[in-house]
Amino acid sequence: MDYGKFKYLQAKREKEAQKKQHVTEVKSIRVRPGTDDHDLDFKLNNCIKFLKEGDKVKITVLFRSREITRPEMGQKVMEFFSNGCAEVGVVERPPTMEGRTMTMVLAPKPKGK
Repeated sequence: MDYGKFKYLQAKREKEAQKKQHVTEVKSIRVRPGTDDHDLDFKLNNCIKFLKEGDKVKITVLFRSREITRPEMGQKVMEFFSNGCAEVGVVERPPTMEGRTMTMVLAPKPKGK
């Protein structure tokens, strides 16, 4: 086999391996503490879809004006997402307050061997 054919086959194998790789992205979902149940269900379904695709999900609760005085409402929203995604994902970073936002990161469950 000549060197040119060898290089061609090697490049072809590398390209095929590249196609099979999955780059993990961090998808973002933004909600407010007063977001309605139907809208939360819709965003929860998107969160589950992202986790099934193998991506991480960052959930952000935005507090505006006087909402910041009731962080327990944001905590309820975070619990809703963590309980709803429990079968497909795990909490990688628990909810934390950062200024006027509360964030949590969910990661897909590791696949069993």
